[in-house]
Amino acid sequence: MVGGGQLARMTHQAAVDLGVALEILAESAIDPAVLAGARHVVGPAGSLDALRSLAERCDVVTLDHELVPAEHLDALQAAGYVVRPGAEALRLAQDKLLARQVLGQAGFAVPPHMPAGGDDLDAVQGFAERWGWPIVVKSRRGGYDGRGVHVVDDLDSVRGLLASTPPGGWVVEVHVPIACELAVLVARRPSGWTAVYPVVETYQHDGMCRELVMPARVPADVADVATRLATSIADGIDATGVLAVELFFTTAGDLVVNELALRPHNSGHATIEAAVTSQFHNHLRGVLDWPLGSTEMVAPAAATVNVVGPLSGDDPARHLAAGLSVPGASVHLYAKHARPGRKLGHVTALGADQAEALDTARAAARLLLGE
Repeated sequence: MVGGGQLARMTHQAAVDLGVALEILAESAIDPAVLAGARHVVGPAGSLDALRSLAERCDVVTLDHELVPAEHLDALQAAGYVVRPGAEALRLAQDKLLARQVLGQAGFAVPPHMPAGGDDLDAVQGFAERWGWPIVVKSRRGGYDGRGVHVVDDLDSVRGLLASTPPGGWVVEVHVPIACELAVLVARRPSGWTAVYPVVETYQHDGMCRELVMPARVPADVADVATRLATSIADGIDATGVLAVELFFTTAGDLVVNELALRPHNSGHATIEAAVTSQFHNHLRGVLDWPLGSTEMVAPAAATVNVVGPLSGDDPARHLAAGLSVPGASVHLYAKHARPGRKLGHVTALGADQAEALDTARAAARLLLGE
């Protein structure tokens, strides 16, 4: 697995269950997966030599993040190494404009959008006049957890952003009126067999997912459409392993594709406790082309609350005993260095309904933050 963060850490835990030897290409010897005991080599994910060194020792190469040059994965595949997901699919998670174009051409609903660079102020002004303010300006590449995403209300704000064009430029798109945000996780084998988890409802703050409930509190017909849509995307792009499809459920009752992630995803963390088979187990099964496990829930509802570093810089690990005192709360800390705004762990709880589960998870998360 390329990357040694918390997703690799939890995938390593699943690999131990299955007797799979998971080897990590880590940025440092203190990455979360390394601290959990995963076999590893240290090297940059952007180095073809480091990637090749990893691939030589493994049957399958997979990912815990998208920050891997797709052309390097092309080179690994051309040399005969097995890479899942493949480079072509990964490009859709790396490039927001490309994803909009490919999915839109395939008939999936995406926000109206346009590319923009430093010389496109007039075009952006025309776009905003056509669709209305505010508009959303996103970095085409590299943005996650709110990074590189800006909601702007006027041309002066756009001018300042375009003056600092990131690599790859910007994508400008309509500010979609959202009733709620949803995510659908699809596990898929190379043969095309899929297993889909119940639709999840996510709550974002400052662009970062803070809370989620499972199943989503939307009408059954909306959940059915979201499930079919995500499965169609997985088949259409030949995804392998876990694919997360993030969706906007609009105030008009429509489903619009926001982003894709071709790896285990924050929206699926509840599956560790809430599903018969976690997303991490099914990611391994998918990329190894093994039978996929059941995605059925083991309780009526579940909720996850992310533990984000407080402004004080306090480390939630100092308050672990307090968090563990909440009955029904499952605490996961990632062994990451604490700093304000950094995702340091999560709490999941099961319940008779979403509200009960969310109350339990919130109570433990507050204690972990010393509140």
